[in-house]
Amino acid sequence: MFKEDTVKIVSGGICAAKGFMANGVHCGIRKNKTKKDLSLIFSEKLCSAAAVYTTNLVKGAPLTVTKEHISNGYAQAVICNSGNANTCNANGIDIAENMSSLLAKELNINEKDVVVASTGVIGQPLDIEPIKNGIPELVKGLNSFGSSDAAEGIMTTDTVDKQVAVEFEIGGKVCKIGGIAKGSGMIHPNMATMLVFITTDVNIAPDMLQKALSSDIANTFNMVSVDGDTSTNDMVTVLANGMAENEMIASEGEGFDIFMKALNTVTVALCKKIAGDGEGATKLIECKVEGADTLENAKTVAKSVICSSLLKAAMFGADANWGRVLCAIGYSGACIDVNKVDVRFKSNKGEILVCQNGAGVEFSEEKAKEILLETEIDILIDLNSGNEMTTAWGCDLTYDYVKINGDYRT
Repeated sequence: MFKEDTVKIVSGGICAAKGFMANGVHCGIRKNKTKKDLSLIFSEKLCSAAAVYTTNLVKGAPLTVTKEHISNGYAQAVICNSGNANTCNANGIDIAENMSSLLAKELNINEKDVVVASTGVIGQPLDIEPIKNGIPELVKGLNSFGSSDAAEGIMTTDTVDKQVAVEFEIGGKVCKIGGIAKGSGMIHPNMATMLVFITTDVNIAPDMLQKALSSDIANTFNMVSVDGDTSTNDMVTVLANGMAENEMIASEGEGFDIFMKALNTVTVALCKKIAGDGEGATKLIECKVEGADTLENAKTVAKSVICSSLLKAAMFGADANWGRVLCAIGYSGACIDVNKVDVRFKSNKGEILVCQNGAGVEFSEEKAKEILLETEIDILIDLNSGNEMTTAWGCDLTYDYVKINGDYRT
């Protein structure tokens, strides 16, 4: 047994929570037969459901269908294909609805209880036949160890799958939350610029689940950027089936706070995995801003720094060009006193002060290079103007980013 506020990492991904199964198969959407392209997550029981969606005005058909399906606050399954975004297609809604109905029939559930998602190339027709033919195998292979298969099936240019799970207690009941994500390119703040599917056995009302998710993403997924492009398709969804049998969380209080902490542990872990696997990336960049007078200013600064192409390129070259940090802060639009700004670079190799009170200080270029050659870099910024702080995640900008996106369709 452990304390009510203790959250620990466990294995299992989206199948860690009671009552969830998953699977992933190759159905034929992608030409490469070694890559899975269709994934399924299924709960034994109907779940409270919540979601957040991309802010791009061009939205994939699956988002429109999913938003309508979970408008009542409930769902039981998630189906997602990779290799085709089903976006800007005249029959896109029909395809997404057809995916739902075909899966619902195979699972013997209501088609309105299906979350639908797609990821891949925009503007290409999506043939329903491979999906139709693949669904029986997808359902037949459902199992409580299928998180990795499902995580693989939603990957596009990702180089590694992304999954995490945690265990904690609410009211003496052991609870779990797990998640998988895809995200490598077209990732930029303001929701939801990736696909993230989260499952939990916590007993929580739909409105409180939505409140928890909407609150959390403001400081997690909305603080991730790889390339400055906000996707058309992506969303974050959470399913909660209540099988942990804790007293229902129907309002704010201790149970809700514990759930929020556990959810945040999962989402932060996925943020790091997404940013670290940016297209062509070799380094995860974590920008921590403290000493801001307002949270808004802290966020504005952090986002501006991780989005700077020049700064990202400098990190790729392990160049301690702190002037690019100051430059990004200066044009960010944040209301700050640049003459109070301190900047440090940090990694497993140590920490070094490179700027104090908005001006350069003497430092060892050799030590700075050693720090920046690591695969995880912290950019620490102190605005010295208040008590607010935040974190944003990004990655370096490499030659391979251009190579990947130069021939993405082919």
